[in-house]
Amino acid sequence: MPEKQSPSPKSQWVKVEKYIQLGVTLPAATFIGWVAGLALDHWLHTTWLYLVGLLLGIVAGFVQLFRVGMAASREE
Repeated sequence: MPEKQSPSPKSQWVKVEKYIQLGVTLPAATFIGWVAGLALDHWLHTTWLYLVGLLLGIVAGFVQLFRVGMAASREE
């Protein structure tokens, strides 16, 4: 039975990057959705579209979070 080789330092950094991405994706998507909603509110003279943008940003962040998490779990 062959022994497992230790992963190269580069592959360890790639794994670390994927987990850092998990921590950045959700807040970034939420912020971008909120700002887009505020811009639409300003452009269309409304007062509620920032909430729609915020919710869409949160949903998009969670979708990406699950995608990266599932991809990381398949690799391990």
